[in-house]
Formats: sequence, structure tokens, C-alpha cells
Amino acid sequence: MALKKLPYKRLRHLVGLHLSTKEDPATQKLIDELGTTKKRGYLTKAELITVCRWKSARAIKQIRRNREETIKKITRRAFATRSERKKLELLRSLNGVGVPMVSAILMLTNPSRYGVIDIRVWQLLFKMGTVSKKPKGVGFDFRQWYRYLKILRYFAKMYNVGARDVERTLFRVHRQYQRGRLYAR
Repeated sequence: MALKKLPYKRLRHLVGLHLSTKEDPATQKLIDELGTTKKRGYLTKAELITVCRWKSARAIKQIRRNREETIKKITRRAFATRSERKKLELLRSLNGVGVPMVSAILMLTNPSRYGVIDIRVWQLLFKMGTVSKKPKGVGFDFRQWYRYLKILRYFAKMYNVGARDVERTLFRVHRQYQRGRLYAR
């Protein structure tokens, strides 16, 4: 799936012209509901299932295989560490949780610091020359995810918004300039 020619030479211009701080109402409701997890320090199994339904219901069977206590223990450790690498490793140790699901967990519980890593946003960043690996926007490892976070946080700081606002903006711009189907069959 390709993008139409983008009328921007710099990502800064694209973000600045399209910046959106308006969250989807259903997503905002979920962010509000999960707001207590930050104070509490962990996710419950029901909350993890809710995140999974929001991000990618395909993983629901695997997500349900996790025990409640395991989820609480791992998410407590992940939320407590300052190491982004450790957060990713811990959360990925849960059944059904890959890098995109990790990013959804972190964004829904802390949208000021995190955005969801997404095929659309990555493809847009690749097209703009901001990232140089994984042109299809799939199969991420820590290095790509961390690079992605740094990009989101850079623009979030520049425009005094949350990382989620930058990510959502890039997602919407991709949809505007998308040519053909997102997923080839």
C-alpha cells in the first residue's frame, strides 16, 4: 500500500499544519477508565482484555491465557521501571502482547508520554525519511519502537502536546494520503 505524494518536505511542517488534540470519544473514555492504573500501578486481566479489544481483537485468545496474578505482577513491574527497554521486555512476556500491543497499553495508560506504534504512522514516517527501516510498518523490535517514541516526544515537546496527539495526527494524515488498501491480500 502506497501513499500519494505528500506536499511536505519536513515532518515538522506536516505535524504543525495538521496537529490534532481532539481525541476520539470512545478512546478518551477508555483512557479515562484506565487512568486509575497509573495510581494503582498495574492492569487487571479485564483491563488488559479491554486494551486488546481496542488495539487488535485478533490476539484476544492469547491474552485470555494470561493469569490475573501474572498480569498484575508484570504490569506492576513494567509501570514501575523507568527503562523503556525493560517496559517493553516485561509487557512482551505476556501471552498475545507484541510491540504494537505494548504501545497500546502504555498509550492508554499514559497518553502524554506514549503513542501507539501503527503501520500507518510508521509508513508515513518512512515516506518522509524520518525512519529508514521497515518500510511496510510491521515486525518492530525495541530499536524501532524507541526511535518512534523519540520522534513522538520530540514533536510533543515542540508543540506542547502529548505524544498521543502527535501519533494520532500522523495516523490521520496517512489516511488522508493513503492510496489503495492498507493491508494487501
